[in-house]
Amino acid sequence: MSASTSTQTDTPIGSSNDAPQLTVNGRVATIALRKPAYANRLSPQDLNVLRAHLETVNADTRILVLRFVSEGKYFCSGYDISSLAAESAPSSLYFGETIDLIEAARPVTIAAIQGGVYGGGTDLCLACDFRVGTPQADMFMPATRLGLHFYPGGMVRYVTRLGLNAAKRLFLTAEKIGADEMLRIGMLTEMVEADQLDARVQALTAQLADMAPIALVGVKRQLNLIARGIVDVAEIEASVRQSERSQDMVEGARAWKEKRKPDFTGQ
Repeated sequence: MSASTSTQTDTPIGSSNDAPQLTVNGRVATIALRKPAYANRLSPQDLNVLRAHLETVNADTRILVLRFVSEGKYFCSGYDISSLAAESAPSSLYFGETIDLIEAARPVTIAAIQGGVYGGGTDLCLACDFRVGTPQADMFMPATRLGLHFYPGGMVRYVTRLGLNAAKRLFLTAEKIGADEMLRIGMLTEMVEADQLDARVQALTAQLADMAPIALVGVKRQLNLIARGIVDVAEIEASVRQSERSQDMVEGARAWKEKRKPDFTGQ
């Protein structure tokens, strides 16, 4: 899914060069990776831009869905490892911390994976709540072949999303796998034909954006914590009570009874 095929948006942020670009339209935000000639790899400067975009998105409580899309043949090839040769460049740990921020983003996240995804780019996908791919997608994790130990957050995501056996296979062999196998192990949450990717992502976006904001955002957060073995019963119970007292709960029950679409406000 390219930036040009996303929904109509307000003025883009970060549009002056090939840095990741953020556009916002009501409840939906889209971050587009725009280095197709370099397989959409992410430089330290790109990571700084991503962090700024995430701050913008998290601060806007209207936004319920955050989508990641890319231009060109590849979705993302991860960290620009040539940057590590520069003394001023941050460690790959900085890349990992940025992906942790994507996982922790307040809105529900979708990765539209139209092609190859490699290295840290695979972890960017795993940090997203939904990963919609095409038969043209493939992936591999070359860290150990490059002599690089992977960062902690990414290893946790591989194990919790894909399982220990799949994580060992991908990390320790650096084997490339195709879209069918990506779907089988859970790297993709679903797969559609290339010409249907935009439509499917738009439909999923609309479905999510119509949910009750308090419940949607709260449940997403808690599911991610539970996947890491963190069950904060008190926080979950507080969220339950908040949702029960909300105007949206009243609206949801009324809409269900009246067999109509609810009009949630996040209140």
